[in-house]
Amino acid sequence: MLAFWTYRRRPLVPMDPLDVLLALTRFSRKSIKSCDCLMRREIAIVVFPGFQLLDAAGPVAVFEMAERFRPDSYAINVLAPEGGIVRSSSGVCLAATPIEQRHFDTVIVSGGNLAQVEEGQVDIVTWLGSAAWRRAAGVCSGAFFLAQAGLLDGRRATTHWAAADRFKLLYPKVRLDADRMFVRDGKVWTSAGISAGIDLALALVEDDLGPGIARRTAQQLVVHQRRHGGQSQYSVLVEQGGKTGRFGELINWMRARIAEPMTVERLAERAAMSPRNFARTFAAEIGATPAKVVEGLRLEAARIAVETSHLNLDHIAASTGFGDSNRMRRAFVRAFGMSPQSLRRSASV
Repeated sequence: MLAFWTYRRRPLVPMDPLDVLLALTRFSRKSIKSCDCLMRREIAIVVFPGFQLLDAAGPVAVFEMAERFRPDSYAINVLAPEGGIVRSSSGVCLAATPIEQRHFDTVIVSGGNLAQVEEGQVDIVTWLGSAAWRRAAGVCSGAFFLAQAGLLDGRRATTHWAAADRFKLLYPKVRLDADRMFVRDGKVWTSAGISAGIDLALALVEDDLGPGIARRTAQQLVVHQRRHGGQSQYSVLVEQGGKTGRFGELINWMRARIAEPMTVERLAERAAMSPRNFARTFAAEIGATPAKVVEGLRLEAARIAVETSHLNLDHIAASTGFGDSNRMRRAFVRAFGMSPQSLRRSASV
């Protein structure tokens, strides 16, 4: 029988051919993974007249910083349908090259005013449909381009909370989750409004280069590596007191008494409404039920205490209305994907 020999101290020991084959397979897989990490990725940032500047600049800054920590990982390209100088909604301009039919690793489409997005769709949508990319992403209302190209049909996605109703109307085949900071569904990624493009880009870097590089990139940019995919966009509406602001005083009252019981009946009495009418009107204004907003306010207060203090978790749970640390832990895992202990450790890194 054929035998392979390897030096294992003394003496020479025959090594089974199957063991050799398995060792070579493991080596091959590691080599492929290593090569993948070292591969330079062509990133295309797509803009159009009237685009939101931070939708493009945020991801560019993330990839630039990641490139510093892992040289030759990314090459950034700014593209536009006709190329040239492209004016953003703020008046600041970017120089772009024309959209071209060549392969990119990642295509990120910026968003902007909905009217301008819909006006600029044809060329970008046609190009996206050519699938000259490994993965595609839409920042903010950039998700409209992806949806129009059919890339989101049957997939989960998110977009800016203010554009959610129109998005649902135009693209009923897309499973919109407007409460997420960003959503990944296969090779297609979407993010919430504007600054959430930074969250999305950090997640792309983590997917490419691992959590270590993503964490260092976030630290250099002085942002959280994860604002947690489960963080709701409706927090903006909560701060505003609803779409019309009618519940602003009530939200402040709730926040000041967060440790107390917050039933629908009590909140309705405070708002001088019947419980049924209050629950319906509140949900329409805020985009979430009273119970969900109460839990969100408690999570906000508890998270700040967990990240910035050394208080006992039972004390934090009691002072924020959760009652006990086990209940608070379950709420943290649902919302942030990690326990209070893990969040505290990550905040101290």
